[in-house]
Amino acid sequence: MILIENLTKTYGNDGTKTHALVDISLEIRKGEFVSIMGPSGSGKSTLLHVLSFLDRPTSGLYIFSGKKTDELNDADLAHIRNKEIGFVFQSFNLLSRSPVYENVELPLLYSRDLQPEKRKKLVESAIESVGLTEKISVEAGKLSGGQKQRVAIARALVTNPNIIFADEPTGNLDSKSGGQIMEILDGLHKTGRTIVLVTHETYTAEFANRLIELKDGRIVVDKPTPKIRREFFK
Repeated sequence: MILIENLTKTYGNDGTKTHALVDISLEIRKGEFVSIMGPSGSGKSTLLHVLSFLDRPTSGLYIFSGKKTDELNDADLAHIRNKEIGFVFQSFNLLSRSPVYENVELPLLYSRDLQPEKRKKLVESAIESVGLTEKISVEAGKLSGGQKQRVAIARALVTNPNIIFADEPTGNLDSKSGGQIMEILDGLHKTGRTIVLVTHETYTAEFANRLIELKDGRIVVDKPTPKIRREFFK
């Protein structure tokens, strides 16, 4: 699904260049659950942003689902983001004064050919899948942190994406809520979805079946991760 070779990302001008990613090469296959770890400033969020088309690399090859991304224009990338990718962020990124239904519906509003009844079914199904049907009319700002992240996951699911990118999805949650969110992501992986997770929490990373560690913008570890459920989540 994803192939990158010798990818770099540099910020700034010649006098103050910051090398966020340096010569990154990796492949992510369809159906994998990959966690990306590393200390602050290691480049893990930058890598996620590049992989999910929120940012462009400075150089290197990036092939997504067989397409060379440097040959795609901004409209092409926006289409891929809307149709093939789901996003889950640490800060939820919800419309706090809008109900759960409208927050989850938002990505579908760009699909002009989607009939209202079909859109309604997709939204309700996504909300049901994260266990929030009873909160469907509640303003997002009135939900707990764990419930807000469930709404964010439902929003990511509503377009039936091939891959979900999650950037520190448990970072603002207590341990119980964080465990519940990871169980939802794990369940999505078991249905065949590809998950790419950025986290600084080892116990969260252990939900993945592959661990990538970055340091100073370079991959220093890329190995299988045994699935261990720690007592921390109970």
